[in-house]
Amino acid sequence: MQQAVHSISISTRGQGLYEFTDVLDRFVAESGIATGLVTVFVRHTSCSLLIQENADPDVQTDLLGFFRRLAPEGMDWLVHTTEGPDDMPAHIRSALTQTSISIPVVDEQTVLGTWQGIYLFEHRRRPHQRSVVLHIIGE
Repeated sequence: MQQAVHSISISTRGQGLYEFTDVLDRFVAESGIATGLVTVFVRHTSCSLLIQENADPDVQTDLLGFFRRLAPEGMDWLVHTTEGPDDMPAHIRSALTQTSISIPVVDEQTVLGTWQGIYLFEHRRRPHQRSVVLHIIGE
């Protein structure tokens, strides 16, 4: 059994989805592991990870709109407000999505579907540097 770990930094420009499927694919291909499991983990609490359609940008627009309505800024009952009005809604959005994703690897490639991409989902309004850890294990 072999393992490889790599950390990447993703620069965001504010709320949105930032695809990094190509970086993940390159990591898997260079790992030398033909069959296994790759785990993607984001080291933050106000952004998350998604596997989502990467063919139609309207999907991203609709997802952003949905989460803005689901956890809007300005909820007057929130207690955690010291980091700004977008911080606690960002934590709620992150709690409703995921901070870790595992994807099978077969023939040195992830088995993502034709229209699937992996995204960092930034929930804060201002730009951030986000740290994502990639870990693969297999043979």
